[in-house]
Amino acid sequence: KIKGGYHMPNITTVKAVVNGQTYDLTLNSSTGKYEAVITAPSKSSYPNDGHYYDVALTANDNAGNTVTIDSTHETFGSALQLVVKEKVAPVISIASPSNGSTITSSVPAITVNVTDNDSGVDVDTFTLKVGSTTVTAADCTVADITNGKRFTYTPKTALADGECVITANVSDNDGNAAVAVSSTITIDTTPPVLDISAPADNIWQNTNKVTVAGVTNDATSSPVTVAITVNGTDAGAVTVDSNGNFTKEVTLSEGENAIVITATDAAGKASTVTRTVNVNTTLPEFKSVTIVPNPVDAGKTYTITVEVE
Repeated sequence: KIKGGYHMPNITTVKAVVNGQTYDLTLNSSTGKYEAVITAPSKSSYPNDGHYYDVALTANDNAGNTVTIDSTHETFGSALQLVVKEKVAPVISIASPSNGSTITSSVPAITVNVTDNDSGVDVDTFTLKVGSTTVTAADCTVADITNGKRFTYTPKTALADGECVITANVSDNDGNAAVAVSSTITIDTTPPVLDISAPADNIWQNTNKVTVAGVTNDATSSPVTVAITVNGTDAGAVTVDSNGNFTKEVTLSEGENAIVITATDAAGKASTVTRTVNVNTTLPEFKSVTIVPNPVDAGKTYTITVEVE
């Protein structure tokens, strides 16, 4: 090319450096521009400073002149900021409470792990629905984990006893929405009902056997199991029918016996009733008998004195 009476140097090479890789651009004779088809980096640009990859262009001419421009160039800088977006959504897991669990706390700590090893988790998009209440990351404690974030939330208001559905959702920094994950738990803060119909408390009897009978139920977390101890010793397995009824014959010792009946629901909540049964199998023994006066006049009174133990 000739400009101003002298020959303009010819461009010999144009190169681009992207993410540490160098690419040659070739002249398109029909447009007079240098071009290259380049495969984008495999990772999102979001974690980089400014959320882009810097593109550096270097042009050389046959006179040995070299010029390089990059994303800081006053005129072309913004055009040399390569934004790369990933297409893989983050993965959510509800770490606790586990799905299907029954818990006794009405304000359980809920932990959700989210991983995304590319653009990263967009914390501001996190939502957690606990029952009918929806909260955001601002209501949670957020901590870093490997390739992601951990969100921990403790309800500010006690959850009602019964089934509660927890649902978590989030997107990554490139706008890929995760598949929402749900977990169903059961809240049970109330111990089971336990009604003992036999034996009555503080009774006396002359046999060393007694039948313990009662009924138990729990509206939230059935089935309920029953355990019986006599003076601290396990009385053996107790069968509870579908209506919560149970009977168990137990063996007693001479004297005072403490029978402890404990009903435990699926959440581990327990109700306890204690019955005291006294056993005396020793027959009374007469020690002395006197009748005074004896003989006695007809129609008169007499006194009988008896010593017995």
